[in-house]
Amino acid sequence: MNVDVKLLKAICEAPGAPGFENPVRELIIQKIKDHVDSYTIDNMGNVIALKKGVRNPDEKKVMVAAHMDEIGFLVSHIDDNGFIRFQTLGGFDPKTLTAQRVIIHGKEDVIGVMGSKPIHVMKPEERNKPPKIDEYFIDCGMSKEELEKVIEIGDPITRQRELIEMGQCVNCKSIDNRVSVYILIEALKQLKDPAYDVYGVFTVQEEVGIRGANVASHSLNPDYGIALDTTIAYDLPGAQSHERVTELGGGTAVKIMDAMTICDSRMVKFLKATANKHEIKWQPEILAAGGTDTSGVQRMGKNGSIAGAISIPTRHLHQVIEMAHKEDIVASTQLLVYALEELDTASWEY
Repeated sequence: MNVDVKLLKAICEAPGAPGFENPVRELIIQKIKDHVDSYTIDNMGNVIALKKGVRNPDEKKVMVAAHMDEIGFLVSHIDDNGFIRFQTLGGFDPKTLTAQRVIIHGKEDVIGVMGSKPIHVMKPEERNKPPKIDEYFIDCGMSKEELEKVIEIGDPITRQRELIEMGQCVNCKSIDNRVSVYILIEALKQLKDPAYDVYGVFTVQEEVGIRGANVASHSLNPDYGIALDTTIAYDLPGAQSHERVTELGGGTAVKIMDAMTICDSRMVKFLKATANKHEIKWQPEILAAGGTDTSGVQRMGKNGSIAGAISIPTRHLHQVIEMAHKEDIVASTQLLVYALEELDTASWEY
């Protein structure tokens, strides 16, 4: 199995800030509509695709969640000189924003550059302080009058970055979490014999609080849940072995816990066993900070679900670019497909 880089590129480059996911949502629908039994869009904007189980007398349901939104910004003010101030949608590392291009999505797309105080006019004490988000502005090279013809308060802003291949890795904005969107699309295409009814849910607004997954899980009330998301690969110079969380090329990651979820031990055991059975390279993930749709899938249904997560090791998370390894993407796809086909073979008793 190879990574369809062309498809991954289209998914990553599509804009879709939290609450403004429509461009990537339309792309997802085009890619899944011929490979599922049905799909719907709920009031929040989640895409819920159903693939019916083949051995399901008890009508068991499994929800697989991959959030389609990306960290972004929102236009909050245009000053008299045409400089744009913004609110963040999701968490950013401020130091990575300097002089980076962004796209303001108004009546027309407008390219802008993240600007801040030039180092040449900083006081010595200012140079040693990390930048703050509220010190940045966006420069579009246009006057206020020109901008207001196509841009207004409340328009979304996304990062401007194309996907490139670097060795065995892919590098782009929005690898978090478009790589999981890609994996779920591929799994729905490859899945032939799902044990139970599979609800592939492409969720909205994860980056601002797991909002779409909460609503979808409440509506579906799944028996089982698997979230797909990126995780930290801190396999960089200076990192100690106990700090790594995961490493690129080390295989797909089976989540044990993060700051918002302790994964069900039965699901963790099942995912590990499935990976071993099919000789899929994997690594454990314990993430001390941050959370994913796993929490919503696990707890927001009426009965709760037996939930876990498949995580994709990713470098440079929540920065202007992010990077994942092709072999880890393939391994994650394989593990998801096998897990969905073999859910009924495991014992789920305590």
